[in-house]
Amino acid sequence: MMKPLLNLDHLPEPPPPAQSAQPLSPGKPRLRVPHRDQPEFCWKSLDDLLEADHPVRIVWAGVCSLDLTSWLSEIKAVFGHVGRDATDPRLLLALWVYATLKGIGSARELDRLCGDCLPYQWLCGGVSVNYHMLSDFRSQGGEKWDGLLTQIVGTLLAADLVKMDRVAQDGMRVRANAGKSSFRRRSRLQECLEVAGQQLDALKQLAEEAPDELTRRQRAARQRAADERQQRIEEAMCECEDLQRQREAWSKKSCRKVGEARASTTDPEARVMKFACGGYSPGYNVQFATDTQSGVIVGVDVTNAGTDGSELPPMLDQLEARYERMPLEALVDGGFATVETIDKAAERGCAVYAPVRDEEKQRAEGKDPHARRKGDSDAVADWRSRMGTEAAKVIYGLRCQTAEWVNAQCRNRGLWHMPVRGRPRCRIIALMYAIAHNLVIGQRLRLVRA
Repeated sequence: MMKPLLNLDHLPEPPPPAQSAQPLSPGKPRLRVPHRDQPEFCWKSLDDLLEADHPVRIVWAGVCSLDLTSWLSEIKAVFGHVGRDATDPRLLLALWVYATLKGIGSARELDRLCGDCLPYQWLCGGVSVNYHMLSDFRSQGGEKWDGLLTQIVGTLLAADLVKMDRVAQDGMRVRANAGKSSFRRRSRLQECLEVAGQQLDALKQLAEEAPDELTRRQRAARQRAADERQQRIEEAMCECEDLQRQREAWSKKSCRKVGEARASTTDPEARVMKFACGGYSPGYNVQFATDTQSGVIVGVDVTNAGTDGSELPPMLDQLEARYERMPLEALVDGGFATVETIDKAAERGCAVYAPVRDEEKQRAEGKDPHARRKGDSDAVADWRSRMGTEAAKVIYGLRCQTAEWVNAQCRNRGLWHMPVRGRPRCRIIALMYAIAHNLVIGQRLRLVRA
């Protein structure tokens, strides 16, 4: 039996909107507030928390592909014998490489990031590190860092990703970890050495007369600081003598008077040199040689010379010693282009591409800047003639986009100030920047080929 349809005519009329809206009753509003003391369980590993395409994964993969036998061979904790487990050198290397890419140069700052920042926590994977361990790993074993650079570039050469037929070299001034006021003449250094000896005698006397006044750790720290200061002053005196002999030799050639040499008691190997800003400060001259085709840094050196006039031949020797091959062409700026440098490069079978000095001025005087001059060797005459061709100008244009680009990358990553003292340790810093740069470029080259 069919039910009757609902009659809508008898439904009550809806109330007007003014009558249906009821005023809100006054009272305390209900809100969702954060509860930061509430314990929560997060069932995720560090690997789950980090994105799959995070750059730190590329750094770890690149470091794991390296042969670190030079570090592993020094570890005395082995299976079957007592002793505390050593920290994996791959971890310490990866931490420094990633920190270098992010512009971190302080061991204390890196130690803090390992406890606060997820990418560094992911690298550590629960392994505890401290700034002493990080600092010692970076500062020791310069030949190991040299070997890493050779290994990375050698692998790319074997894979035909780097040709090294043409390299571009440029110098970059980096501020030393020393102040201008630390530079003193020999007479003043002798006085400082006497004061340092008196401090050592006072420490010994204090240890004998009042052994309970300081703890053993405090006495050791003061003794170590006094010994290091005395050693730095002695090194500064030796550097001051060598520098004075160099100045006197230059004075005989130029017939000009020179002032008395000074050396730093903070970093004896640092030299006061002119920077790009026009000022003079203690610094080092960092040299990078880069393959123009791939952008890979193939050679690194750190000197305390204020000019680049004699830096190309040592770099060519370094490249031949590392990879057993000599680049056919070297692109350098005008500061490298000395007659002696061009002759030495030609003896090694390398052609120099560098601008001729005062080219426009010579043209204005009606002279041909690319013509052979009296006293020029065959190598120098070939260089002058070569730089007058359009092909040489096109090739030389690669120098800026290679060498200057590498310098800019290092500046962006914080290479303005050396965090360590002494030329050997500063060279390790430069090698770290080259290694970090090459790991990134090498991964990019492999992806392009794939």
